[in-house]
This record gives sequence, C-alpha cells and structure tokens, in this order.
Amino acid sequence: MPHSSSNDTVNTPIVLTIAGSDSGGGAGIQADIKAISATGSYACSAITAITAQNTLGVSAIFPTPLEHVEKQLDAVFTDLNVVAVKVGMLADSSIIKVVAEKIKRYSPKFLVVDPVMVATSGDLLLEQSAITTLKSELLPLADVITPNLPEGAALIGCDVPETEQAMADMITELRNLGAKAVLLKGGHLEKDQNSNDLLITANEVEQLSAKRVETRNTHGTGCTLSSAIASYLAQGNDLSSATALGKKYISEAIAHADELNIGSGHGPVNHFYAIQAGNR
Repeated sequence: MPHSSSNDTVNTPIVLTIAGSDSGGGAGIQADIKAISATGSYACSAITAITAQNTLGVSAIFPTPLEHVEKQLDAVFTDLNVVAVKVGMLADSSIIKVVAEKIKRYSPKFLVVDPVMVATSGDLLLEQSAITTLKSELLPLADVITPNLPEGAALIGCDVPETEQAMADMITELRNLGAKAVLLKGGHLEKDQNSNDLLITANEVEQLSAKRVETRNTHGTGCTLSSAIASYLAQGNDLSSATALGKKYISEAIAHADELNIGSGHGPVNHFYAIQAGNR
C-alpha cells in the first residue's frame, strides 16, 4: 500500500509520467517533470525509452527493457500515492500492454494519455500494430486523450484536417475510441489566428482558444500540456477546469519561449516563466 506520512501538513498531489527521455530536455519525461512541478504537483516517472535528441531532432531511440518498465511502475505505485498518471511515448505493443495492465491493477484516479505517434516531420513513430494495441488496451482507460491533428487522424484513419470543419468532422469517430474525453488540439491549423482546441466529452464539445504566438520554440508543447492537465486534475479540478488551466499554462509557456536561447533548432517552451517573472 502507498505510504502515508503522519505529518499531513503538506499533501502535494503526486503525478506519475510514463514516457520517453529527451536528452535535450525540451520534451518527454524532462518536459513532463518541469510542467508538473511548475503547476504545483510532485512529479515521479517511469522511463519507457531513452532518446538521443536535441532541438534539431532525434538521432537514436533505445526502448527500455520491458521488465525494467514493469519494475519502475511497481516501485512507484507501491510506495507513492499517485493521484494522476500522464502517459506519453510508448515504443511498442508490449510496453503499451504492460502500462495498461499496471493502470488496471493500481487504479490511479486520473489517466491522461498523450498518444505520441507522429513526429513533427509527419513520420509515424508507432507501428500500425502498436496503434491497434493502444486503441484496444489503453485509450478506453483514459479520462482524457490529447491528440494533435496528425495523431487524431492516425487514430481514426482519416486525412489530417486542414480546416476547422474537417476537425469538427472527426468528433464522432474520436468519441468512439472509448476514452471519457478527447482534447483534439488544433495547433497544426497554422493559417488560423488562434490556436483552437476541442474538448470532446460524451455529450458536449467545448472550444478552448488562445492567440497563436509566432515562435519557433515549440519543442515539447504536447508533453507539457498533457502533463499540466494531469497536474491540475490531481489537484482536484474537474476536467473542463483542468484543461482550461493547462491550455492557459502552455500558452504562457509558449509566449515566453523566446526569453530562452536553447539550441539551434526548435527550442523548448519556457516552463518556469512564472518563477522567472517573480525573480525579476
């Protein structure tokens, strides 16, 4: 059973991120830990793959041996009171199955799945068989999944939408994936002045809008948003509020991204903009 301290004066919500490591620090586990920490929760992790990565791209991926993924998950769940779990990069079907099995066994209150399947280049990162496993084993357990437009299209087998109407046409099939909610992110519709996301629940569709920021420093935005949502859920917010708070956080982190000068490619967002502003 998770250990509970006799001193209840500090009860920080604990969020577990299950994802790949980004050696450049902008995305993956590193972005997740920054986002969870910056939004006021405690971050712990299980690493599913080690990438050799920087702001210019990924040069190698080494999947964590399956047994070690299991041991990390057991170690965290048997000791820490994990309230919310965020799942990011899962390299193959076997890791997806292990993660789904552990989620069922330990029953965290909230599960946020960011289905990392399509690279910025448009290349599929998951084999088709792994996408099938993701859809059958993990997505139905999720409180919310957070696909961008290429990922949403890959999940339901349609063309990547290029208009808001085409985005809206995906709603019914996305609901059929079985998650309690879907946050379909419209950031790829670059002609639009605003970045509009759709929070799709069983009976409603809510639009979340933020002004589009011109910056090339957007590495890790998906990881950061999904982690922030998990963090805000763990703190007791309902899904609509947690999503709105997460959208506000990532929008500010993007707006302040150019205050950082990291690498020569697509740099990271500024996870700690609020702390830096407080130190000025």
